[in-house]
Amino acid sequence: MTETWATYGADLHLDLSSVTAGERGLRAALTESLRDAARSGRLAPGTRLPSARTFAADLGIARNTVAEAYAELVAEGWLTARQGSGTRVAERATPRRAAHPPAPVRRPARRGPAYSLVPGAPDVGAFPRTAWLAAARRALTDAPNEAFGYGDARGRIELREALAGYLARARGVYADPDRIVLCAGFVHAARLLAAVLRGRRVREMAVEGYSLDLHRDLFTGAGLRTRPLWVDDSGARTPDLPRLGPRVGAVLLTPAHQFPTGAALTPERRAAAVDWARTTGGLVLEDDYDGEFRYDRQPVGALQGLDPDRVVYLGTASKSLAPGLRIGWMVVPPDLMEEVLAAKGPAEWTSSALEQLTLAEFLTSGAYDRHVRAMRLRYRRRRDELLAALGGRVPVSGIAAGLHAVLDLPPDAERSIIQAAAWQSLALEGLGRFRHPETEMPVRDALVVGYGTPADSAWTPTLAALTAVLP
Repeated sequence: MTETWATYGADLHLDLSSVTAGERGLRAALTESLRDAARSGRLAPGTRLPSARTFAADLGIARNTVAEAYAELVAEGWLTARQGSGTRVAERATPRRAAHPPAPVRRPARRGPAYSLVPGAPDVGAFPRTAWLAAARRALTDAPNEAFGYGDARGRIELREALAGYLARARGVYADPDRIVLCAGFVHAARLLAAVLRGRRVREMAVEGYSLDLHRDLFTGAGLRTRPLWVDDSGARTPDLPRLGPRVGAVLLTPAHQFPTGAALTPERRAAAVDWARTTGGLVLEDDYDGEFRYDRQPVGALQGLDPDRVVYLGTASKSLAPGLRIGWMVVPPDLMEEVLAAKGPAEWTSSALEQLTLAEFLTSGAYDRHVRAMRLRYRRRRDELLAALGGRVPVSGIAAGLHAVLDLPPDAERSIIQAAAWQSLALEGLGRFRHPETEMPVRDALVVGYGTPADSAWTPTLAALTAVLP
């Protein structure tokens, strides 16, 4: 007899396992356990206890045993009993503090930069809270009971169907709902794919020579060597893939808006990537991280549309809505689905079903399209204000789409400008951070400026801090 759950009043956990048989022993043990709980504060003053009848039934003992224990504690002042109010833990005076209490330990406050132009994040202050809440209410009202279970490992069918329609319409993706696997963002998807590649005995993969170090490190940590491709104004040099050798079994690309240089992969290089995958049996992993945001060019469709059987399409809601939602998706070739699901596990456990249902409602109601259009205008305005503030002082590239721009600098100036920015309490990233350690590309000094990151209230002083440190 170790615990009980009351049906009325407070839930109580009492350890009576060592009590000897007999009502007298039970009453003494119950009295002492309740007294200790009140004395230690585990039962807070004012807590209502179960009735003697309910508590006795839960414990499997006589009602009189509980009533006598309550009466003894009332007499001692630990409990109070009033008609209509039940039995409660008595209010007690707070013990006086020592005349000279020890001084509290004061930890120095951690202060980060006042301003940030670090790339890779949207303006989370623009998250559409009102529209999202309305969608969540509709989704919760219409949710089937089984949505609250463990669910399909691929994710909620409502969201997979909504994504299939949206991706086909907006990104040119061939996306049957049965080929979509929901995940908790790009990193989660990449971990699953790394496991699949390892299971296929792939030991090397190609990445862009300038790319996000976090993603490279993820695959390296999974036991895959990453081989760099040169990147220029036409994107990654995918015609070089065959020269990397037969051990390379996959390539990770950002074709719509290369990160971080901002180049779009040309049609010829798109075709070269797909041809390589068909010839070798390799896979193209397409990271479409900010494909919705384009300004001065026609939309660039997804590479996956060229060959849905050789390209794994990866997208998330992190840039279009907010990374805190932890919702991403993969459109998986048919012969890869079983391996991806085996890596993920038998049930959906990474993303809340309610968030998935809400996003499905957000997509099907048109609220997502309206939000993306509004954010496209917002980010274009910021880009234009950035260019105006720079006034032609440095060459700027990669600005036709996305949420960041590349500011080219004089040779050997990158490190000193980042240090000067730190003195201005401005966080900046240099292009050098994203350079693959094995690449033979010429060194390029530049800043990667994320103009989507600052809140509206910080935008003007952030621009001022940036212009103050530029040559």
